[in-house]
Amino acid sequence: MEMVFPKDFIVGSATAAYQVEGNNTNSDFWAEEQAEGSPYTDKSGDAIDHYRLYRQDIALMASLGLQAYRFSIEWARVEPAPGQYSESAIAHYKDVLLACYEYGLTPVVAMHHFSSPQWLMRKGGWGSEDTPDRFANYCKFVFQRLGGLIPYALTFNEVNLPVMLREVFSNIGLIPPVGIAGEAWAAPKWRESAAALCGTKVDQYITFHMISDEKKIQLLIEAHRLARQKIKQLSPDTQVGLSMALSDIQSVPGGEEAAAAKWQQYFEQYLPALEGDDFFGLQNYTREVYGPVGRLMPAADAELTQMKYEYVPEALGQVIQKVNKSIKLPIIVTEHGVATHNDERRVAFIRRGLQGVHACIQQGIDVRGYLHWTTFDNFEWNAGYSMTFGLIAVDRQTQERNAKESARYLGQFASTKILKVE
Repeated sequence: MEMVFPKDFIVGSATAAYQVEGNNTNSDFWAEEQAEGSPYTDKSGDAIDHYRLYRQDIALMASLGLQAYRFSIEWARVEPAPGQYSESAIAHYKDVLLACYEYGLTPVVAMHHFSSPQWLMRKGGWGSEDTPDRFANYCKFVFQRLGGLIPYALTFNEVNLPVMLREVFSNIGLIPPVGIAGEAWAAPKWRESAAALCGTKVDQYITFHMISDEKKIQLLIEAHRLARQKIKQLSPDTQVGLSMALSDIQSVPGGEEAAAAKWQQYFEQYLPALEGDDFFGLQNYTREVYGPVGRLMPAADAELTQMKYEYVPEALGQVIQKVNKSIKLPIIVTEHGVATHNDERRVAFIRRGLQGVHACIQQGIDVRGYLHWTTFDNFEWNAGYSMTFGLIAVDRQTQERNAKESARYLGQFASTKILKVE
């Protein structure tokens, strides 16, 4: 059987600057890695050297058949000191965009993907009332220089992730990949060292992943609104949105109230931020099931990913349907992926996820694209290089790239917009 998608359906893959570029020494995450007692398994170091190798990487994506590339611009590189902008950094990102066009890839740009400049921590980080204006001014500079080259922009990646981390990782017994103490949602001792490396104290050291209380959430929403305003003023044709990480929230008898509360916490409380957006970036990896006593652990025979959550590609279609009940914006799947050494399971994850997307389109839901997470095996935050999400493997000793069958599978779909299912 063949499932035919619209010809203009966007298909590609995604990366985050910090995870692929390497040597991002001005970032708050660099301080977290280097801090005394840091829980990071590895140091990012050169990462996969994408800052240098981006042109050959984009050429490789295109050769595989992919038609879109979602990447992030690193604020810490563009504005290494408050109000001081780097001409070399903006020239670099301009060439990344030009390379996308040269090789026929539609660029989708995230202005912020978790990491922030170290100097922002000296100003109170994401707890400061000045941060929305600072972020909007950074966006203004970028779009003054590059706006005409950016058709799609996400102001922020996964605005709701701090709240999800607090809940999800404490429930499944893991240290969050960004290093937050899941059980208490408190800053452990190593954060004092990270704060010192940023030149500040721990009470000022408020990273993006600590935006989980009402006051900080409202500051984040204001930052999104101000950034969107600046972007649209400078580049009216750029489509602007944000993305959210959304598990498929399910319940068994007795868990309906808990599930509804989680959906409100993860999604509905952020709805005011979407007013005025051009599209919604939806990101999904798994599901969460709630019962009378709260979140239920996966069944003993459940297939788990390397990240220890359930392998449920069908969750994507379910989440799209739930989101569509609350918003009428066009939806782009800006992340969907799986950490596994078994690439056949990645191929199946893509196929089954896209089957759900196709069903949503058939129902009249305006889904305009699918961007897989991630293009390369890369630096997965606290987990270092142990998690393999990539369509393309990387030998970090030689930086040699090796496309997996999943990359060719997604590229074939991107080229034809036809999904073949048995």
